[in-house]
Amino acid sequence: MSTPPREYSLWSAWLLGTDPKQRVRVEHSLTAALVYVVCVGLMVYACWAGYMQVRQAVVLSGAILLNVLTFYVLLRTGWSQRLDEPALALPQILSALTWIMGAYAISGPVHGSTMMLMTLVLMFGTFTLDARSARIASVYTVVLMGATSVVKMWTDPQQYPIKLEAAHLVLALTVMPTVSKLAAQLSAMRNKVRAQRNELSQAVERIQELATRDELTKLYNRRHMNEIIDQHQKRLERSGHHRFCLAIIDLDYFIKRVNDTYGHAGGDEVLCRFSQAALDVLRQTDVLARWGGEEFLVLLTDTSPEQALRGMERLRERLARSEVLTRRPELRVTFSAGLASFHIGESLDECIERADRALYRAKQAGRDRTLLCASDVEAGTLPDAPALDDARAEPDRQPAVSCPD
Repeated sequence: MSTPPREYSLWSAWLLGTDPKQRVRVEHSLTAALVYVVCVGLMVYACWAGYMQVRQAVVLSGAILLNVLTFYVLLRTGWSQRLDEPALALPQILSALTWIMGAYAISGPVHGSTMMLMTLVLMFGTFTLDARSARIASVYTVVLMGATSVVKMWTDPQQYPIKLEAAHLVLALTVMPTVSKLAAQLSAMRNKVRAQRNELSQAVERIQELATRDELTKLYNRRHMNEIIDQHQKRLERSGHHRFCLAIIDLDYFIKRVNDTYGHAGGDEVLCRFSQAALDVLRQTDVLARWGGEEFLVLLTDTSPEQALRGMERLRERLARSEVLTRRPELRVTFSAGLASFHIGESLDECIERADRALYRAKQAGRDRTLLCASDVEAGTLPDAPALDDARAEPDRQPAVSCPD
């Protein structure tokens, strides 16, 4: 047997289970079984007073016990979860009404007292049944009681006189619609609260998304990206491992080549297509955010500057093959990027500033390239970085799309 969670004792986990929802259902079922205890007690009293035959009371009590055990097993084993209504509320209430009506039929002079139990069961149902199920329970009660009264008036008119049974039936016809209406109102209130709770949950999710995501690209926004980098900084300073790099990406000539030529709608599409291409290339552990306008910030985790540079080149190669504007499938965009490795002891602003200076150098060198910040090169974090820069620093590369005059 597996060890129960700490919040549940061993006997509680054995009796009720450990699934929170199923525990509530089992608890409700066992609580409702107290009605059966009262019913059996009433039959014991009727037998003691000579109003009921012991054999009839034993048979009915055995059937009630079997009924309680059956529903307990169905709920406790989780079998009921296969059904649309896993709490089995309506079947339990209908069975309870059946057994109470059985007690009504054999309890002789005290049979009227069982009506209180019947009302108690129906009141319990108002908190668990929907409007349709409550109507079914009410109609079932009236029909069952009417049939039982007719049979008993015919077979035992002395203890079930017609005037008394008529009064009981009128009482049932009065109470049942009231219970049904109350159940419908409570069901409507539960549905309304549930709908409001779902709306609130969706609103909270929407607010969370607006607070952390860029509305256009759905990437993380600048504020949330700062929080993520701050977490990585603290982890690095705490462990001394998990080094990371930051890359600032700027789409080359974005305003002139895209926005001014194809409008803001075209520019929005290009930004979204670039974002998707970047997400496809970057590792799942890397984080991409829209930094502002046509600028993006990439957090490359657990990586060296050399590996980060290779990642940027993979993105560049992917972008060269990617369609970024539906109405101009031949259009290609390039980007310049500045890369910096975070150093223990510096602030995030300092690291981002170094990456920004490297981005400025990349633009000055002709764009469409990624350069490592000078301090990382001088510190020897990337011995072959200059050679890589030289390889990229060929004369101004022919842009994919010529700039308009």
